[in-house]
Amino acid sequence: MALILGIDPGSRKTGFGIINTLGGRHEYVASGVIRLPDEALPERLQVIFASVCEVIEEYCPEQMAIEQVFMSKSAGSALKLGQARGAAIVAATSCELPVSEYEAKKVKQSVVGNGGADKFQVQHMIKQLLKLSAVPQEDAADALAVALCHANTEQHLVSVAQAKHFRRGRMV
Repeated sequence: MALILGIDPGSRKTGFGIINTLGGRHEYVASGVIRLPDEALPERLQVIFASVCEVIEEYCPEQMAIEQVFMSKSAGSALKLGQARGAAIVAATSCELPVSEYEAKKVKQSVVGNGGADKFQVQHMIKQLLKLSAVPQEDAADALAVALCHANTEQHLVSVAQAKHFRRGRMV
């Protein structure tokens, strides 16, 4: 059993999602969106750091997974996103949580089966996979998707490590 915190970083909104995973079963624990004040970037980064620390303190996850920076149209936007990620990562490492990073395409591939899926598809699949009664907010769904991607990756690594040998590219 592992509690995994997923983070979808942003300089205006940062999503978080927590799942509990046991083997191949995943269950929803909590999710939400950290809405950042319309202030200068340093103040927004402080809010991300403090809010992620609060989530960690409240739910006591064992691991954190976060989306990697992708190249956007604007270098300034990519830099701000990177700083938001940094604030969340420092919050996790200050609480001694191991942090794993995943590309957005890998997250979408893991959850939807298509690395180019749109936000609506991710929301729909999160609702289905975690058996939620309603579709979660965009940023919360993305964070839950990051957590699920991490859980699936960890599960795959464990099964590979337990395989006796490979035959024609398959685990036996």
